[in-house]
Amino acid sequence: MVVPYEGQSYSALRKQSQLDGRLFEDPLFPTSDRSLFFQNNSVGHVTWKRPQELSRNPRLFVDGISAHDLHQGQLGNCWFVAACSSLASREALWQKVIPDWKDQEWDPERPESYAGIFHFLFWRLGQWVDVVIDDRLPTVNGALIYCHSNDSNEFWSALVEKAYAKMCGCYEALDGGNTADALVDFTGGVSEPMDLTENNYKTDENQRNQLFERVLKVHNRGGLISCSIRATSAADMEQRLDCGLVKGHAYAVTSVRRVRLGHGLLAFFRSDKLTMIRMRNPWGQREWTGPWSDSSEEWQEVSRSERERMGVTVEDDGEFWMTFDDFIANFTDLILCRLINTSYLSLHKTWEEAVMPGSWRRHDDPLLNRAGGCSNNKHTFLQNPQFVFDVKKPEDEVLICLQQKDRRMLRDGRGENLPIGFDIHRVELNRKYRIHAPQQKVGSSIYINSRSVFLRTDLPEGRYVVITTTFEPGLEGEFLLRIFTDVPSDCSELTLDEPPQTCWSGLCGFPSLVSQVHVLQADGLAAQDSDGDSDPYVIITCEGEKVRSAVQKNTCSPAFNTKGLFYRKRSNRPISIQIFNHNVLLDSFLGQVTLPAEPGEIRKTLHLKDKGDRRDNDLPGTITVAIVTSSTLTSI
Repeated sequence: MVVPYEGQSYSALRKQSQLDGRLFEDPLFPTSDRSLFFQNNSVGHVTWKRPQELSRNPRLFVDGISAHDLHQGQLGNCWFVAACSSLASREALWQKVIPDWKDQEWDPERPESYAGIFHFLFWRLGQWVDVVIDDRLPTVNGALIYCHSNDSNEFWSALVEKAYAKMCGCYEALDGGNTADALVDFTGGVSEPMDLTENNYKTDENQRNQLFERVLKVHNRGGLISCSIRATSAADMEQRLDCGLVKGHAYAVTSVRRVRLGHGLLAFFRSDKLTMIRMRNPWGQREWTGPWSDSSEEWQEVSRSERERMGVTVEDDGEFWMTFDDFIANFTDLILCRLINTSYLSLHKTWEEAVMPGSWRRHDDPLLNRAGGCSNNKHTFLQNPQFVFDVKKPEDEVLICLQQKDRRMLRDGRGENLPIGFDIHRVELNRKYRIHAPQQKVGSSIYINSRSVFLRTDLPEGRYVVITTTFEPGLEGEFLLRIFTDVPSDCSELTLDEPPQTCWSGLCGFPSLVSQVHVLQADGLAAQDSDGDSDPYVIITCEGEKVRSAVQKNTCSPAFNTKGLFYRKRSNRPISIQIFNHNVLLDSFLGQVTLPAEPGEIRKTLHLKDKGDRRDNDLPGTITVAIVTSSTLTSI
């Protein structure tokens, strides 16, 4: 779905301008300082000019689109220009950002059709936003002061930048930003920032090889990639190192590949290949000067045909190759923007996506407050928005992305993004209502004032709750939570604190107790298989409601770690816990225990009993359970 930004319809505005015989002037982004700055004018007197005032033959594209088209201007937005460089290398992606580009191009044979209006699409909080602009661009002394192309006749990069600046509030809002955000805005994908100083990438060859495979897969599947060398102080920013690289500067990754060494048939039959990566500096110069730089002698080891396939050029154009080992040795940060495939027609892995909008909102009532801050705030943390989802496989890779509404668009001094993050808690298999007491925490994101945070994790089968938070309590904002799993996760927001009262409550009764039953483990179960093991699972039953665990394979001492939550109308009814062995035709009974659950907490290890009249007979094995029962329904 495409939504017109600020209600401006490109087709209607273009048609009206053509009928009026005048070039479009955008009233929402005027040629004034407020479209340039939210603080102070830092560039001097600016004159806004249309492309035909800057070029005799203006074009949207000259000889197609390329990463070499872009050069950073007087803004500190290398992050945005690097993202544009990555975008330019992906035809399917830039044609989404620059829709119907052939129709938007200047037509010398029909000059009357030109209306001075363009539009571009960006992905924001789950939807594509269509941003309309006029073609008046800021100049000083007759030259573009911001993003521009190598060719003075080409204007796509300057126009995309203007549309992005309009969406963000003004040009100055692009001064200092996050490449990961721009990559998501261009693709609707999910950005994963990676710290290359962690996980022993610099010292562990196996870890490096695994990372290369991941980077190669993202690149080959159409994703966008960026990297940088972290600046640790203000003096470090834009510092050029002896190797030619620049600190605190975003580079676009434009190719990742294995390279054959040698010439002729020797190269063809050699099994070893060099892992290499190509980058581009948005400044269009200042390249890597180490091994495999543009004119280095190492390229003599590669055949001419291989160099041509790689697109190796000896030019000071800002684009250069280096080995992946040298890349890891020099760079500190990597951003992988995955295009999450949700199409069932694809040959690649298909993800199931759950998209959940939400907001952090303050309220004086603790049960209604949704701005509790991070887990450091023990008394308010669980008041945050909560989202439940299921992992239905024995183990599943789960991708979770939390994105906040961009506050940089606010130009009144409140434009800094909130530090945000999330925690993942494993909960009872039948959890339907909000968490009110700490559960088993199984993962968490970092907290950062980025527009989005990301976590990739492997989770065993079970039910989980994601708690989305700001770092400090009491902060308000809107967000979008996206959860990707291999099979549908049935994700939903937990909004109720307890079972609701209905017109039937008077007749059927209303719960007076809530019990959390936690089956931790069993030991010494009877062997059922020929190899001396069993495949046990546990069923917890209370007042007709059942919770069943996953099957534990090949063990007589399973660690079930299974929880059930029961809202109880009849406190005198016991809780039954039964263990069965999974068989192909008919499951076999391994033992049971029954427990009364009165208010309070218990933890017991009990001998398993038989069924029916033989229930006093002990069966092999014990079971360890913990039960918490409360008369306050909002206590667990």
